[in-house]
Amino acid sequence: DELTLDTIKGSRLIVNTTPLGMYPNTEDAPSIPFEAISSHHIAMDLIYNPLETLFLANAKARGAKTLNGYDMLRIQADESWIIWNKPKLISRK
Repeated sequence: DELTLDTIKGSRLIVNTTPLGMYPNTEDAPSIPFEAISSHHIAMDLIYNPLETLFLANAKARGAKTLNGYDMLRIQADESWIIWNKPKLISRK
């Protein structure tokens, strides 16, 4: 709610870290001035269900490059698997 036209125009990356737009409330989106978004922006949503949120659809309609949260989820899962399942180092004293 605190983003202004000038704030968005002065930034190239806009990241939605809220649950707005996440299933089952897919009709929700952050209340920002989307009219300030252009093809010079990248909009990322940490949500991955749905793959394209209303936030991303609105930014895409203004020409922004968009990314959803699916890759972040997958990478975090892969790294967690490695952390929890890597072989324990055996000390040889």
